[in-house]
Amino acid sequence: MDRRKFLKATSLAGGAMMVPWTAAIQKAYGAALDSSIGFLSDPALQPKFVELAPNALDPGFIYQAHPRTGVYHVEMAQTAQQTGLLRANGKRASTTVWGYGTSSGVSWPGPTFEVQKNIETQVRWSNRLTNKGGKPLPHLLPVDESAHWCYSLPGYTQYSIAKDGVPTIAHLHGGHSDYQYDGNPEFFMSPGRKVVGPQWGGRAEKVFTYSNDQVAGNLWYHDHALGITRLNVYAGLAGFYFVRDDDDTGKTDNPLKLPAWPYELAYAIQDRMFAENGDLFYPAYQNDPFWNDFITDQDATPPVPGGPSALAEFFGDHMVVNGKIWPKADVEPRHYRMRLLNGTDSRFLVVRFRAVAAGATDLASAGAALPFDVIGSDQGLAGAWIPWYLSRAPGTTLSLISPILPWLAKESSWRTSEAIRRSVATLVTPWTRTTFSMTGRPTESWRSISASRSI
Repeated sequence: MDRRKFLKATSLAGGAMMVPWTAAIQKAYGAALDSSIGFLSDPALQPKFVELAPNALDPGFIYQAHPRTGVYHVEMAQTAQQTGLLRANGKRASTTVWGYGTSSGVSWPGPTFEVQKNIETQVRWSNRLTNKGGKPLPHLLPVDESAHWCYSLPGYTQYSIAKDGVPTIAHLHGGHSDYQYDGNPEFFMSPGRKVVGPQWGGRAEKVFTYSNDQVAGNLWYHDHALGITRLNVYAGLAGFYFVRDDDDTGKTDNPLKLPAWPYELAYAIQDRMFAENGDLFYPAYQNDPFWNDFITDQDATPPVPGGPSALAEFFGDHMVVNGKIWPKADVEPRHYRMRLLNGTDSRFLVVRFRAVAAGATDLASAGAALPFDVIGSDQGLAGAWIPWYLSRAPGTTLSLISPILPWLAKESSWRTSEAIRRSVATLVTPWTRTTFSMTGRPTESWRSISASRSI
């Protein structure tokens, strides 16, 4: 399948590139796509709304600083994770990924930083992309070494991934820090810091300092190594970083009356492609999906005939939320605060809420889109409520207040402040295919929140 047919099947009219689950996809995938690593997972055959979406703001998922030094020790390492993907035989597949975490284990996405405004965060980042014997691991994805990347720089061509390992460097997206802690692509480090980028001047800092002198907001951290950022992030190196302050405290008694744990949810939305055995797939070779669009149809001559070659864009056919394909979350019929990250390579994402019957796995019975309010984005809270935010670009974040769904029981009218009836409904964000089973009692309207806060 070429890119035009693929995007036609996985897009909406108007050009926003998302993956709503419709008959168009099922029709487009009559058989599994072939690739340089064999047949790929067919998204039409994968289960929808079975896996629970992990909440990145779960207290058990928050990094803890060292009790004595106050430094966070964060490692990058390889692990195996279940995304909910099924093999062709119906058995669950494990996917090898890279993740951030601690010596106790890593995950994709990495655990969440939750820090306070104007209080410095110190992090020791360690590249542990080695096997049990300490030997460097190969990259999980094809690397185009003809591109401008870490080991193509002057004075670095003698190094290789096979001999010296995969270079990485963590970047706090939207954070405040001095230049040496920013995660500039040429500040990379190999496993064990045996090779460090030229900007370090031969000596890499071991502990990074982030000043956090900014308003409370939605940040995220990810790898930023020169020429392979897209590959390292795709392999799993990304996570959330939240700055709190005296107004947006994250506590239930916060002055703004914003929903707080367990009614504050953080979801990283990404797109991926998988081999039938669960391995991550990223197109780079002749006859891979998208090769014709960016190489053959452009009359391009890649430096390495047949690849691997870096392609201009990537649109995965499996939507993933916090490492799970098309997941669900059990919630109550009340307002939630949702912190969303568009962590895709190239997609613009549109968020909508629609009511469907409990247990539904498609939008055949979905109601009309429900209004919701955006209260912030990458750099903090907004100065006023913004209804119906249309789209988000890759790498950007969004903070919103979800609607309270009308009851599935037949009623002539409803109000968000009602606390009369218990019911069950399902909330769907169709473009990311996340469902929420709703049970419980509604709470007061979030519009009692003060609008005096601005950025």
